[in-house]
Amino acid sequence: HEYTMRQAIEEGFILDVLKNYMTYDTYFKIAKSVNDDPEVETRKAAKEVLKYQSLHPHNIAQKTAIIIDHFMNITKNKIGGKAKAMVVTSSRLAAVRYYFEFMKQIKSKELQGLDILVAFSGLIEDEGLEYTEQGINRTKDGMVISESQLPKQFEKNFNCLIVAEKYQTGFDEPLLHTMFVDKRLTGVKAVQTLSRVNRIAKGKEDTFILDFVNSVEDIKKSFQPYYEATILENETNPNVMYDIKNQLDNMQVYRSEEITGFNVIYFSKEENDASKFSNFLRPAIDRYNALDQIKKSEFKSGVSSFLRVYGFITNVERLLDKNLHEYNNYLKFLRTILPRDSSKIELDDKLILEYYKNEQTFKGSIQLEENQGGVVPIQGGIVGKEKK
Repeated sequence: HEYTMRQAIEEGFILDVLKNYMTYDTYFKIAKSVNDDPEVETRKAAKEVLKYQSLHPHNIAQKTAIIIDHFMNITKNKIGGKAKAMVVTSSRLAAVRYYFEFMKQIKSKELQGLDILVAFSGLIEDEGLEYTEQGINRTKDGMVISESQLPKQFEKNFNCLIVAEKYQTGFDEPLLHTMFVDKRLTGVKAVQTLSRVNRIAKGKEDTFILDFVNSVEDIKKSFQPYYEATILENETNPNVMYDIKNQLDNMQVYRSEEITGFNVIYFSKEENDASKFSNFLRPAIDRYNALDQIKKSEFKSGVSSFLRVYGFITNVERLLDKNLHEYNNYLKFLRTILPRDSSKIELDDKLILEYYKNEQTFKGSIQLEENQGGVVPIQGGIVGKEKK
């Protein structure tokens, strides 16, 4: 028996997240701010220019203003005044900058009733300052909110959550009504992320998505295979996780005692902060830095592959391997502090934003077609060069 997304929507078990969809296009002009004309690799330069634009204070300020305006005028009044929103950002740094821009505009506009949290893993540095999720989030009476407390705090006391690669899968908050997307989403990731708002709740009659990045065609292409019938064309073998782990083990970047020590702190009842993990993560970074460039790329690719497969497998079946769970915890944190490509070019001090405009390009329902599609399972097992 097949129970499709279309059938679930029609029978009222979930809401149609594509029924009220709005897209924006961002138009901008970036010029160089230096007299010389340095030669750089085209692909890397283009990537850095887009990053410069996405993290530019003016870009984040303008999008935050649009988000706040919609939240205060529309979202806040939904579900009898109980509706919540999520802002999906493209990176941990973007999440941190969005959070502080939200706080700035809330204060300057003297807004009441918009209470925000931010969710991201590890530690992020920005303009000489270090930030962690726990270091930023506070209750309304000033108490620290730990990572484990955040979902309950969002449920009870806050109505807007800014995220970077967290709470986009497996997060169930029925009062989540609106999602603001500032990140490229494709395939199952798009379906999983946007489906955070599809839960039904008393008084919840609709949902809303405002998307700054993805086009209607992008989203339709991602959702179409899951709409009429979700058929897994081949199975995903759980042994893939062990295959990847064995290859990573053989690279000798980390030690088993470091993973064990990390998890002792991770599962302790004391409040965790990033500095307590340093003794168990730093040795791995030192060993990683001693690898040649090819091995570094293979290790990074393997870590990403393991975390992706682990996340998928644990969403569909229960794993009783305690060591594997602890290994996953360790890798999640290690990945956030792995050094970036040393060949990366830096253009921030050579660019200037000359023109910027956000323009609404679509407002309405994204219609899916009633035809059967297939879903390709997660592939993996061989650690290779990281694909760009």
